[in-house]
Amino acid sequence: MFQKLVSRNDDLRRLVEKGYAVAFDSECLVIRDVPYLDQEHKLLIGAIVTKLEFIDQERVKQVDHQIFFAGSHPHSIDGVSIPNLGGGTSQYQLTEACSDVVVQRSFSNKPPSGYPDFFDKIESYVAIISGPAMTLHGANPYTFRSKDTVSDDSVFKFRDTLTSRAEIGDLAANFKNDVVALIGLGGTGGYLLDYLVKTPVREIRAFDLDHFHVHNAFRSPGRLTENELGKTKAEVYQSRYDNFRNGLVITPKFFDISSLDDLQGVTFAFVCVDKGPSRSGIFDALLSAKIPFIDVGMGLNRKHGPLNGMLRATYYSAENGDDVRKMNLAELSDSPDDLYRTNIQIAELNALNACLAIIKYKQLRQYYHTSDPIFHMLFEIGDLKIAGVS
Repeated sequence: MFQKLVSRNDDLRRLVEKGYAVAFDSECLVIRDVPYLDQEHKLLIGAIVTKLEFIDQERVKQVDHQIFFAGSHPHSIDGVSIPNLGGGTSQYQLTEACSDVVVQRSFSNKPPSGYPDFFDKIESYVAIISGPAMTLHGANPYTFRSKDTVSDDSVFKFRDTLTSRAEIGDLAANFKNDVVALIGLGGTGGYLLDYLVKTPVREIRAFDLDHFHVHNAFRSPGRLTENELGKTKAEVYQSRYDNFRNGLVITPKFFDISSLDDLQGVTFAFVCVDKGPSRSGIFDALLSAKIPFIDVGMGLNRKHGPLNGMLRATYYSAENGDDVRKMNLAELSDSPDDLYRTNIQIAELNALNACLAIIKYKQLRQYYHTSDPIFHMLFEIGDLKIAGVS
């Protein structure tokens, strides 16, 4: 990948050919061996880090004119801090392959016309940062110490530039060891799968035995192609997301207490089924395996004209799941009247139900802040309010 990036981007090639110590770390360009002075004229070595935005798999462009710097603030020959370097103290988490590069600050020095490419940008910042050290000590950054590997342990087949742009790589790393089971790919399960596919969990295992029919298309994310109709949901969703990420296995099977072998290595689960007995068997399997999970549910009715009802998301922890189950917050059996009940599901409500579940999961992984450890959420459609139990 290093050679592909260099060969497809002329500005990166010029940096390598001039002798800069070029490396790529996930969505960043790293320039090591950058000399600079401290206030006592001592020669120090730092590193420049700047974000890449991938146009496609091999072509990149700049995100902005700023850089990160691994080192203290550079000084001039007269011992004062180099001016015209806006920014301040900052942090940016790189991968283990670049653990030697510890970002301490950011710099902002934008010429009137900006930087046309990475070569011009690095040349300009090196002239400002390293100029005094090059003059006083004869040092230079041209060590030809390029790292010909690209550090990227991402599960995604497309580069996750959203995370790097937002500077939340340390939070995204909270998912890297998770193996998530998703049981049920109906309306809510389909949206949950869409959200999980874009979350950097190590592996997703989804299960659903049903086939994909026309009504499913009206409550599932993404585009429909006519040849999907009549196939299993497993086939449809595997095909839709296979080009986006690794670690996705969707199996056409009915999941119950006999499916314990499928839970080997699973660290979290979502239950998205609409039948009480099915939910009960799934609960048995997950609770016996001590796997934390979130169960979702939806109940809509039309008694007085417009539709009304509630959405539910309930968290069962590995420690207290049995106690939560005894609270009867989820339907674990079907009443005789269910045979005559219209099972109303609407795409935006399925999506919202999935949102409640995925937000709670991400709170548990400390990706989102939580001020109150709510384990049971109810959303009332009529008044658009969420009630929580902690």
